[in-house]
Amino acid sequence: MNKIKSIVIAGLTVTVGLVSCDSGNVRRTPGHIYVPDMTYSRAYDAYTSNPNFEDGLTSRRPVSGTVARGHELPDHLAEGDTNAYKTFNTELRFNDAKLAEGKRLFNIYCGICHGTALDGQGPLFTLGKFASMPANLKDAKYLHMPAGQMYAAIKYGKNMMGSYASQLDIRQRWMVIAYIKKVQSENGGAPYTYAAAAEVAAAPAEAAHAE
Repeated sequence: MNKIKSIVIAGLTVTVGLVSCDSGNVRRTPGHIYVPDMTYSRAYDAYTSNPNFEDGLTSRRPVSGTVARGHELPDHLAEGDTNAYKTFNTELRFNDAKLAEGKRLFNIYCGICHGTALDGQGPLFTLGKFASMPANLKDAKYLHMPAGQMYAAIKYGKNMMGSYASQLDIRQRWMVIAYIKKVQSENGGAPYTYAAAAEVAAAPAEAAHAE
């Protein structure tokens, strides 16, 4: 009798144990938590008060002297400072893929006026929307225009052309300018200087192979 009782108790114990382990993927009582303040940490929404910082702000400013990943240094150009425009440039260099992206952005934002061939024959002009032709970027007047002047025109606008600062970020503006300068270099303009280092090194090798 005692043996049967022991077997029944053991069976019930195993059954209860198995049932308690299989909770249908819902654990009501997970047991003890080592650091509950990290498991159940309080979240603060952006722009709400946060007692963990002296200024009470949840949204933090960038660390002084740093630039956020994926962003470029601010350009610090002041509108109307034409002397600064003429000397302004960038250290950015672009491979073929980035240059192709510059062409794509040019065709989207600039080609409608300046033409996808950079000849000033964009559809807004050829369809009679403008009384005068937009800048022909292959014309001698623009072939040697400093890149900084082009950058300022994109950022602030010039004459009838409005600002594209909200459409193109700093890197994208330089991509567009690099594409323009590449085309201009092939049409009598100054040598192209925005190529990535690997592609600059490859160019002499290709020329030697051709000889």
